[in-house]
Formats: sequence, C-alpha cells, structure tokens
Amino acid sequence: MENFKKVAVLGGGSFGTVLANLAASNDYKVSLWVRDAEQALRINSEGANTSYHPELKLSDNIQATEDLNEVMRDASIIFIATPSIIFEQIMNRISELIDNKAYVISCTKGILESPFRSMTDVIQNKIKNDVGVLSGPNLAKEIAQNKIAGTVIASNNEDLIKLVKDTLSSKTFKIFSSNDIQGVELGGALKNIYAIICGLADSLEVGENALGLILTRSMAEMSRFAVAKGANPVTFLGLSGMGDLVATCTSTLSRNYQLGHNLGTGMSLDDAKDNVGQVAEGIRALEVIRNESISLDLKMPLIESLYNIIYKKSSPDSLINDLINNPHEVDVEFKL
Repeated sequence: MENFKKVAVLGGGSFGTVLANLAASNDYKVSLWVRDAEQALRINSEGANTSYHPELKLSDNIQATEDLNEVMRDASIIFIATPSIIFEQIMNRISELIDNKAYVISCTKGILESPFRSMTDVIQNKIKNDVGVLSGPNLAKEIAQNKIAGTVIASNNEDLIKLVKDTLSSKTFKIFSSNDIQGVELGGALKNIYAIICGLADSLEVGENALGLILTRSMAEMSRFAVAKGANPVTFLGLSGMGDLVATCTSTLSRNYQLGHNLGTGMSLDDAKDNVGQVAEGIRALEVIRNESISLDLKMPLIESLYNIIYKKSSPDSLINDLINNPHEVDVEFKL
C-alpha cells in the first residue's frame, strides 16, 4: 500500500493486545485504543497489558491511548477487536476519522440483530473503504505464548490480504487467505455458540463419543445456516470453520467453553458470566442466530436446546436427549 504509515488496533482486550504486538514486532508503528486513560497509562508505563496478558512483554512500537482521534490519525490499516456490543458505536465514532484509502479489518466474532448484521456489514454501512475479516482458531493466550497458530484473512481486495499478512505474520502465526467474507465471518460467530454447548456437555461427563457427535452436528448446523446466508460450504472445511470450531469447543482456554461448563454445573447465567470474567460472545449470538434460523425456516436443534436451557430453564440434561430424539437423521445435507 502506498504511503503506509501506521497500524491502528481498536480494543485492548486479549485478542487486540496480541494483534497489536504481532504488528509491532514486525516493526510497524502501532496505536492501540483502550477504553480509559488509566489502562493506557499502565500499558505504556509497564510495557504490558497486565489485565489480560501479564506475561507478555509488549513491543516498544506500541502506544496505547484512549483518544480515538490520535489512534485514527495516519492509520493505513485498522483492526477492530472490540466486543460486538460496542462495535457499531465505535464505527459511528471513527467513520469520519478514517482515511478513505485505509483498510478496515473486523476481528470481532459476533452478530448483531434488528436487522441481522455481521461486523463487516456494520463497517460497510458506515464507510466505503475496502474491508476484511480475520478469523480462525486463535486462542489469544497461546498466541501470546508464541505457540503455533493459523488464521484466515478474507477480503475481495488482494492488496488488503497481502498487507495483513505482512503486518501480522510471524514464525509462529501463519495467515491464510479467502475471498468468502460471509463464510469466514459466520464461522467465527457461530462456533462460539457451539463452544458453550460443548462446555456444558463436557460438564455432564457425556463421554468422548458424544462430544464427537456434538462437534459434527454443530458443523452441520453452522454450515447449513451460513450457506443459507450465501456463504461457500467449502469455507467450513478450513481454519475459520472446522479449525476454529474444534479449538474453541475443546479448550478450557475458551471463554465460551468455560461459560457452558459453568452452566452445566448448575450456575445461573449471570454467575457463569461473572466466573468467566471476560466477554463470551456466544451468549450474544445465541438469540440472534435462533431468531434468524426461524425466519429462514432452518432446523437447528442444538441451538434450540441451548436456548431452552438458558432462557426457558430446561434441564442441562435435555441437550443430549433432544439431540438423540431429534427425528432428523441425514448426516451431510448440502452438495458441493
């Protein structure tokens, strides 16, 4: 990209912090937006984000600030890694500050409702810039520890894809490409719901065979939904589909898995959230996806079971009963 100047990362949480450090470690100047001046001061003075990754020494190329004007100034590529609940609010605040040649990348795995919108939909409703979505099996703690990880950047702009790879790639962080923005984005949002389901099922000690059953039925449901929304089914065989689903649904590092495990032990939803301590996007996505599946006349029995457990006070044991007793028995339903 001509006249490349600066990387902006919006969101000083787990994932935003590691993205900022990846870019800074590649010798890019990085401006990290956080929500309050005190957090910015701590990050800049301590060289670490102790709220999320106390073990990670941050590059000197990172400057944290709560000032969005400062973050956006001269930024050529912008990674948005805020919780979905404030994503649109942030876009409203920065839309007039973004250079019209800057690339904007969503790193938030969430969905909004009324109407149904992905994060890139929100971006494109505000600005005309080229956009992308970054998604994959990216447990932030492992990336911070320099453990091997892969991700996908999806965009219709090849220059954007190349710049993201140049900005974030490392010896332990491999970036693949896709042009299926819809599929990559929906994979990231949907798998959070199924991670809650797997955490809940594991707390019930259902066994490895049952978890394998749940994982494959989860993949069938999420890909069926995404294809109905225009995504490419092949996308779900990759990192942003099966890769992210497996990692999130089987790892105790996953916030959504932790939330589901807490629910399975009898905690209330509020207590389960408090125990996790960080945002679990799957709860926000659950009701949105359920309502949209009804409008699309799609059968999603796992989604329906989890919805009933959380919002209609069904027993956690009903999850497995509903799955076994569901009359639908076709395995793979769409053709490539």
